Amino acid sequence: MLGRFERGTLSRRQLIQGLSLLAAAATPAAALAQDGGVKATSLNHLGIVVSNLQRSVDFYQKMLGLTVVSQEPASKIARLGQKGTLISLREAAPVGVDHYALSIEGFDRDVVTKRLTQLGVAPQQDTDSGFHVKDPDGVNVQLV
Repeated sequence: MLGRFERGTLSRRQLIQGLSLLAAAATPAAALAQDGGVKATSLNHLGIVVSNLQRSVDFYQKMLGLTVVSQEPASKIARLGQKGTLISLREAAPVGVDHYALSIEGFDRDVVTKRLTQLGVAPQQDTDSGFHVKDPDGVNVQLV
């Protein structure tokens, strides 16, 4: 799905709808990692890099009825949603999907770091994607 979005054959709206459907379809049993890894319980938000923050904020407010949940003007970040953050917009280049975030049941950074390290994955921390790992194709998966 991400590849189709990056090639321009899938719109932002279609990508968000698809990711939302995937998150909604996950059952507690499916969320448990086969190897005893951490348990993801829901899609927390989607991070999108945009060329013009205000234009994108206006779009998501007008077209999808989302409201600004929080902002970081110095970092050119706006988070939009209804009850919580659904979309995190950051003005930068190149534009595209920056990361997606999964809520982890009972999230404890130290415990998650230890477990992922045992599984051979090194979590990273940065301003753009927060606490995250990279999937096999290099996509940032933020863990919250």
